Amino acid sequence: MRAIELGEYGGPEVLKAVDVDVPEPAAGQVSIDVAYAGVNFADLKARAEGYRVDALPARLGLEVSGRVRALGAGVTGLAVGQEVAALTSGGGYAEVAVADAATVFPVPVGLGLRTAATLPTVLPTAQALVHAVGRLQPGETVLVHGAAGGIGTVVGRLAKAAGAGAVYGTVSSSAKAAYAREHGYDELFTGDFARDPGALEKAVRAATGGRGVDLVLDPVGGPLFEAGLASLAVFGRLVSFGNASSAAPWQVGQPELYPTGISVSGFSILTLSQTAPDALRALAEAAFAKVVDGTVVLPVTAEFPLADAAEAHRLLGSRTSTGKLLLKVA
Repeated sequence: MRAIELGEYGGPEVLKAVDVDVPEPAAGQVSIDVAYAGVNFADLKARAEGYRVDALPARLGLEVSGRVRALGAGVTGLAVGQEVAALTSGGGYAEVAVADAATVFPVPVGLGLRTAATLPTVLPTAQALVHAVGRLQPGETVLVHGAAGGIGTVVGRLAKAAGAGAVYGTVSSSAKAAYAREHGYDELFTGDFARDPGALEKAVRAATGGRGVDLVLDPVGGPLFEAGLASLAVFGRLVSFGNASSAAPWQVGQPELYPTGISVSGFSILTLSQTAPDALRALAEAAFAKVVDGTVVLPVTAEFPLADAAEAHRLLGSRTSTGKLLLKVA
C-alpha cells in the first residue's frame, strides 16, 4: 500500500510517499481502508520536532474516515465494510490505517466520508472545551485563540449555541477575521499578540468594558497564555489545549490564581483516548450529534491527494488557511 513516511525531522519536504506492507489489526484494533485523512497542527509539530513520535521512520496522521477492512480479536459492535471515522495514534496518511476499536466511530446517518474525516479530533475537542472542561454558561463571554482554524470554527458555533453573551477571537489577518465572523464570533482581534501580549489584554478589556472574559481557550501557550490569564474576569477560567508556540511549560500558582479566583485546566484528546476512552466516546457522540442537527459545521477549505501531503503541511504552516484541510486517499 502507499503511505506517507517521515524519515527525518524538518520541513514539509521530509514527507515521502513509500510502498509498505498493509498493517493487520491486533486484538482490540480495527483496520480501515482510508478514504480521507485529516491534517492537524499536531502533525506539523511531529514532522518538525518529533512531537509524539517514538522513533523514525514514522507515519503521521491522527484521524481518518473510511470503511472497516478487518477486525482484530475481541472487537464487537463494528462490521467489515462499515463506514467509520477514527482517531489513530499515527499512520493515518496511508491507504490502510489501524486504530483502537475504542476510538473508531460509526459515521452518523446522513454524513459522507468527506465530512466524517473532519470529525474525530476537532469535534470532540471543541465539545470538551465549551462544555466538559470550559463549562461555559449562558451569558458568559469567551476568547478563542486561532478563531479561524478548525477547532476555532466549531467552538464559535458551539459557544453561540450554548448561549454565550459574546464570543471573541484572535486571528492573524483581516481575511481570517471575515471568515470567523461567519462562524459565531462577535469581535476579532487581529495582530501578532505573541510579540505584544499586552496589546491583547488591552483589546479584551476595552471590548468588555474593563471586565475581562469568563473563559479563554488557548492552543498556543507562551506569551498568549500569560495574556489570556491577564484577560480573565473575576472567577474566570483558562483551558490550555495545546502548545503551538513550543514554549517552555507554563508555570502558574498562587500569585496568579488567588487575587481574582481564576482557574486553569487542560485538555488533550490524544491523551484522553488512552486514559479515558469511554469519556472520549461520550464527547464524540455529543459532538457528532451537533453536526447532524446542523448546530455546527466545519468547512473543508482545501483537499490534497495523499502524495501531496507536503503541500498540505505547507499551507497549514503558512497560517493562511481556514477551516479543515484533508488528504484524499481513496
